[in-house]
Formats: sequence, C-alpha cells, structure tokens
Amino acid sequence: MLCKATLVHLLLYLTHSVLAMVITNSTRLESILDKYRDKDDVWWRARSRGKRAISEGDMHLILDLHNKLRGQVHPPASNMEYMVWDYELERSAEHWAHTCRWEHGPSHMLTQIGQNLGAHWGRDRPPTYHVQAWYDEVRYYSYPYSQECNPHCPFRCSGPVCTHYTQLVWATSNRIGCAINVCYNMNVWGMIWAKAVYLVCNYSPPGNWWGHAPYKYGTPCSACPASYAGGCRDNLCYKDGGVDRRPPPEIEETNYIEPEPEPVPQPRAQSPDPSQTDSPDRNQVVSTEQMCQQVDCKTKLRDQCKGTTCNRYECPPGCLDRPGKVVGTRYYDMQSSVCGAALHSGVIDNDGGWLDVTRLGRKQQFTNSYKNGIQSIGNTHFAVFYLPVKAVTCDTTVALFCPFKKPIRHCPRLYCPRNCLHNSGSRVIGTNYYSDKSSICRAAIHAGVIQNESGGYLDVMPVDKRRQYSGSYQNGITSESLLNPTGGKAFRVFAVI
Repeated sequence: MLCKATLVHLLLYLTHSVLAMVITNSTRLESILDKYRDKDDVWWRARSRGKRAISEGDMHLILDLHNKLRGQVHPPASNMEYMVWDYELERSAEHWAHTCRWEHGPSHMLTQIGQNLGAHWGRDRPPTYHVQAWYDEVRYYSYPYSQECNPHCPFRCSGPVCTHYTQLVWATSNRIGCAINVCYNMNVWGMIWAKAVYLVCNYSPPGNWWGHAPYKYGTPCSACPASYAGGCRDNLCYKDGGVDRRPPPEIEETNYIEPEPEPVPQPRAQSPDPSQTDSPDRNQVVSTEQMCQQVDCKTKLRDQCKGTTCNRYECPPGCLDRPGKVVGTRYYDMQSSVCGAALHSGVIDNDGGWLDVTRLGRKQQFTNSYKNGIQSIGNTHFAVFYLPVKAVTCDTTVALFCPFKKPIRHCPRLYCPRNCLHNSGSRVIGTNYYSDKSSICRAAIHAGVIQNESGGYLDVMPVDKRRQYSGSYQNGITSESLLNPTGGKAFRVFAVI
C-alpha cells in the first residue's frame, strides 16, 4: 500500500512524499500520461493562465540541483543515472498542483510515478529550498536501508522522514517534471494557509520500492545500464546529448503564476413571503457584521480603537512606502500606525494581511529601531501578532478550542467545512450570543455568518457567560434556550468578507 511521509515543518516549510511497495500493474506510465499529452502546444499557450507552471530558470535550477546532489551521495553510487526533464511529467505535476490538495495524487498515477511535495508561505523561497530540504533528510538515513527513519503511515506520520531523500537519489529515477502554483486557502493538515506556494515534482520510473536500496554501492559509473554505453558525467551514468526528451512547449520567464482567487459566494437577499410561513426557507438570516477592522496604512490605533474590540485588523498592500508613524519596538505606542507597527515587527509584509493586536496598559518609555524597512521612534501601548488560521470540524466548540479567559485571549480565525447544517448531534444554544458548548460552525450558520453549502471563514469572540440564552429558528437550525446556566462562557461569531 502507499504511504505518505510525515510532516516536516521548518519555519514555514512543509513537505511529504510517496513511499511505494512493489505492485504488479499492467498500466504503463506512457498510457497514463496520454491525458496530459493529448493537447498540443498551441492549446497550452492559449490557456487562461497563458504561461507555463514553472519558469525555464526554475526548471534548470531544480534539475541541476537534483543531478548535483545525486552525484555526491555517500557511500558512492555505481549506477546513479543522470536525470533529465520530462515535459509530460511537468504537465501532470501542473495538473495536480492546481488542485491545491495537500496529498499525493492523482491516485491512478501513484503506482507509476514517484512524487515529492513541498509548500511554504510567508517569506519568499526559491524552489531549490525544498529540493535541498528533501536531500537533507539523509541525516535520518543509513545505507542501504533506513533505520532511524520509520514514519507511521498512511495517516499523519510521525518520526523522522527520509523518503524524500531516497526518491531524490533513487538511481533509476532518471526523469523529472515539476510545477509551482500559488494556492489560496490551502488546507494543510487542518491549518488554512492563506497563500501557499505549492511545489509538485513527479519522477519516473518511480523510486522508494519497499525493501530495496536506492542505489548500488561502488565506484561511480561502474554499474551503469548498457544503454549508457559507458558514458559518465559528474559521477552519473550519462548519454551524450541526452538532456531533454523533447523541446519545451514554450519559454516563460516567470517564477510562478498566481491564479485569480475564486470569488467568495455572496449571500442572497431574502424576501419574506407571508404565504410560505411553513416553508423550510423561512427565517433566513444573513449577518455581515465583522470583528476584523479594515484600516489604511496610516491608521493609528489610538484613533481606531474607541469602544471596539480593538484586536483584529486587515492592512492593505503597499504600506511599506507610506507606513505612518511608528513609536516603539516590539511594544508600540497607541499613536503608532497599526500597519506600520505590523510591518516593523515582521507580522505582515508589503503584501498586507491580517494581524491581531493586544493592548498592554501603560509603558513609560519606548525604544526606537530600524527593522524590516521601517524606522520607529521612541501611555498605553500595544503589541502585534500573527493571525493564525485553523480549520475546525462541525462539532468543534469554543469550550474546547478557545475558552474565554481573562485577560482576554484571541481565537484563531477559523475555517468551517461545508454541510454542517444536518450534523444534529452538535448543539446550538442561544441567538447572537451562544453558549460555549455550542458547535461553532453550526452557530455560524444559525447566525448567517457562513452558508451551509460553502462553509468558510469566520471570527470568534469568546465573552463572559450570559444569564440566559434565547433559542430561535434561523437558517434551518433550531437553537436551544437556556436559563440561568450554572457554568461555562459564551461567544459571538462574525463574518469574514
């Protein structure tokens, strides 16, 4: 059976790979790749993106680093083959990269290709960052078979990982094709990455056969297949002139292409119809109230934070050129620009983004510094923090996930799945204010913050307990009433638009 390698999380880096077992399968890779081969180059150039999924420069960087690393394995390999780029593998990698699914696929190809995946968000990284990280798993590998490296699969794996390394240095895997895509709202094992850069590399023939060493030990090129006719280059079996299987379909000097984000479904206006009082569609409620405040580059917290929650903001792009005044380092004076302080602290970059603010009382002195392109100068003060985004299930409750405590704590921004409406085992208690024993996602549907058919983002504000909760029927959910609760806290839900 196929096995997914474990999570490797270095700063904002994450990747996994296929581990294959010997399986007899009559389907040939050539026939599988036909679906990617049946479109001519004119069709590929005419696609809406209009560009290849990887630049010519990045293609050569990835290929050259693979061959450099393959040629320097220790102990040395006697049959390590020189790797060439394959445009059909590139197109199949592009197809999978555009699904934005953090798993291996497509399933019908996994017995015929090897696959390494990498993703990052935040600071920009070249694709070779992932390739080098895959190779660096060698520290967990002992030739000829892994010892310390023994991940538990196929679910989320644990323990050291080395299957990216072994695929990269699998001697007979001599063709590679990769693609890069920017994925918005990518679910990476329960965490939502707002803007993930996703790298997919497909290999053929596949490596990681169970019970086999990745290469033969010996003098470099001493055991090359006869088809190489004795050719050797940089410790790799090499055919003169054999670099590419076919000419590239196009040359596009771009690192990666950002797809247009899918439009957010807009709630439909509901017109009450007295003649349909028994309709299940009655009492439709839509809430567009937001907890997150949209600010401009120069908005000061002192001016913005008056009688509001003051803890979640969205900054526009381009604030590095007009950051406003920033007073302090790590802790900032209330007269500071919210977005300027976030840039200075490194919480956002010049692309803008979400952030959380915590007010911290008075501070007598502020320290000035120059950080991330922002000069700060140096009363009530505040600190800025990254806004985490987490995926939850239909039955997740605030009591378990983010209970109310003093001083007030922030809840992550949450992402609910679709179709929580009929999860009847998950309670909803209250209207507008909900008991923290309620399902967060079903309460959000009841409040009109998200729609059952699409799910989506929401913000949660834990609050102190209420003396009573009033039930109601809204959006297909009947919430419960509760008088004089003996324990527990409450929460509100807000839309993210």
